[in-house]
Amino acid sequence: MGIFSRKNASDREVEVDIEPTDEVAIDDSADSADVPSDRAAEPEQPVERTPAERVDRSRGPFDRSETDEVDEHLDLGALALRPSAGTELRLDVDEQGQQITGVTAVQGESAVQMQVFAAPKTSGVWKDIRHEIADNLISAGGTADEYEGELGTELHARMPSRGADGRTTYSPVRFVGVDGPRWFLRAVLSGRAAVEDQAAEQMLEVVRSVVVTRGTEARAPRELLELTIPQDLLAAQQQAEEPQTGDDLRPFERGPEITEVR
Repeated sequence: MGIFSRKNASDREVEVDIEPTDEVAIDDSADSADVPSDRAAEPEQPVERTPAERVDRSRGPFDRSETDEVDEHLDLGALALRPSAGTELRLDVDEQGQQITGVTAVQGESAVQMQVFAAPKTSGVWKDIRHEIADNLISAGGTADEYEGELGTELHARMPSRGADGRTTYSPVRFVGVDGPRWFLRAVLSGRAAVEDQAAEQMLEVVRSVVVTRGTEARAPRELLELTIPQDLLAAQQQAEEPQTGDDLRPFERGPEITEVR
């Protein structure tokens, strides 16, 4: 596993917002809400909900209640994952640096950014979200097409951006979404993983290793679940960033040398 590095949200190559809905936080124990007395005689209109799409999660990603095999996972609070050897992890931080919004795993020329959100208990959000993402990309001049993948319907897209010379360039990305029990996991594959199935499979193994701890709090649908840095890693990082003392500085000690062979 590689060393953690932080990345501001403004530096991310892939940035598509998932805005919380205007609904209030949901208390799943209540099946209905009170209505004013002047409307009590009106017939109740059924609330239209998008059913969660059936996805085979037998190999992950898991809810914390579904597995006890977390000893080898890196616990980031709402999300825990098991990175393989050679994987570098980057924490995505908002502009103020006050909230960790996601984690990005990098393997070679491929990357996958993962974020987890709150969702209703009895319905999924991925179908609506990917339609919104597709509409936004197409209106901006990009492309978006749906394909069936190992974890359900994926969105394969080309994101437009303005190059230094003023020309429009396109970056391929692959959106993967998984509706879990009261949570939604979004993964965005970029680099080779966005265009090569073999590279995508390797990054999806990281996604499958995810274990989500949603918590019991009432949350608004699509509310971002904040991640945290493990205390032992935080302490190690702070120690590594401390300035060296005079005893550690040995200016006259010979360092590594490079020998040129002709």
